[in-house]
Amino acid sequence: MRESLELLIKFAGWQPETFASGTEIFWRIHARPRQSCLVLDVSLPDLNGLELQKLIASDRTDMPIIFITGHGDVPMTVQAMKAGAVEFLTKPFDDEVLLCAIRNAIKRSAAVLEDQAEITALRSSYDSLTPREQDVMRLVVAGMLNKQIGLKLGISEITVKAHRGKMMQKMKADSVADLVKTAVRLGLAPARNPWHAADQ
Repeated sequence: MRESLELLIKFAGWQPETFASGTEIFWRIHARPRQSCLVLDVSLPDLNGLELQKLIASDRTDMPIIFITGHGDVPMTVQAMKAGAVEFLTKPFDDEVLLCAIRNAIKRSAAVLEDQAEITALRSSYDSLTPREQDVMRLVVAGMLNKQIGLKLGISEITVKAHRGKMMQKMKADSVADLVKTAVRLGLAPARNPWHAADQ
């Protein structure tokens, strides 16, 4: 089964890697993240596929899992899908069904990796801010005006504007709304309903 799937996947244009056990999979997936997915049998020689799914999910959110099984049942399918599986195929299945599932899973993997790269870039921009610029960003995101920020930090409004300008430039934010979105993505502010504020 593993060899036939390897040939099918290779013929479709991807680069498959095969593993003989759950343990082997677990130790090999810690390589550099790249667009990928895992086609995983529920029944493995050494580890239940659903248990392996839990271990992988805690480490690799960029690797979607497609389950295949010869004896799937509804509770098992529900458990797998709730834990993040993108597909649950019961043998025998059509080749094209599997290839379609792989295409969708790799698209999802690419989206996750792109999001992670964006977060890393945003975090780098935030880390480049001075402590004072970080203070100003936090208060701007909280909805304070320049005058209020100045009073809060004990600095002049002109100084606030200078820090704010540099901060907005470093964060590549064109508006307060952009800055709020960035803060939410970085976990620096809670997600909230659409919020409007006038740029200073």
